[in-house]
Amino acid sequence: MTPNVPVISIKKLTKTYQMGDVAVHALRSVSLDIQAGEFVTVVGPSGSGKSTLMHILGCLDQPTSGQYFLDGKDVSRLSDDEVSTVRNKKIGFVFQGFNLLTRTSALENVELPLLYGPDPVSATERRARAMAALEAVGLGSRYEHHPNQLSGGQQQRVAIARALLNNPSILLADEPTGNLDSRTSVEVMDIFQSLKKERGITIVLITHEPDVAAYGSRIISFRDGVITSDELNTRRRTARGELAELPEPLEESA
Repeated sequence: MTPNVPVISIKKLTKTYQMGDVAVHALRSVSLDIQAGEFVTVVGPSGSGKSTLMHILGCLDQPTSGQYFLDGKDVSRLSDDEVSTVRNKKIGFVFQGFNLLTRTSALENVELPLLYGPDPVSATERRARAMAALEAVGLGSRYEHHPNQLSGGQQQRVAIARALLNNPSILLADEPTGNLDSRTSVEVMDIFQSLKKERGITIVLITHEPDVAAYGSRIISFRDGVITSDELNTRRRTARGELAELPEPLEESA
């Protein structure tokens, strides 16, 4: 990636859905830059456009107009194969509903991206990489457990481990604490903070909860398809869910 070029840059992005005779404007000329290594939380009520933004950033949907640059490259100019490669190798996805296969173990769930990826990977390497990912989220001892033997927080950890399997540079999380209680939400958000700190992963996390948004180093608020505020967060939540004043400027603003 070229120095000083944002890892994510969108210019006047618009997304309109046609619902019969009614045009629904999910995004209205949104512009935004995200630098490598930032932990950005996007907060807003249901229908504000934040999930539509996530789908476009993840190359799961295309804008009606505007441009999306990923590592300086115009995504609209990428071939289908190139977009698939980006999704498989550059971006990791974490969703609210975990999306785990119920009849397979935690280890097998984490291995899935390697089974369906473009490059062949041996069973030995798949297992080793999946185990390393589970250990990174504190579940190395539960690799044989099936989803119904795990708590909601543990299932979300498995989903995070799966998202990390290909060592993505960007992690997109859509309401990752939406199905969790407050205590478990704190544990999961601690993992995201650790990934940002230890691996330098760029994280964009969608939420409708202000308490969850407070874990990010930058908070972007959405309403009615537009950005209403975009601020550095100087009172970030700690691993225990407490608010901590940051006396020094954030790394991302340097």
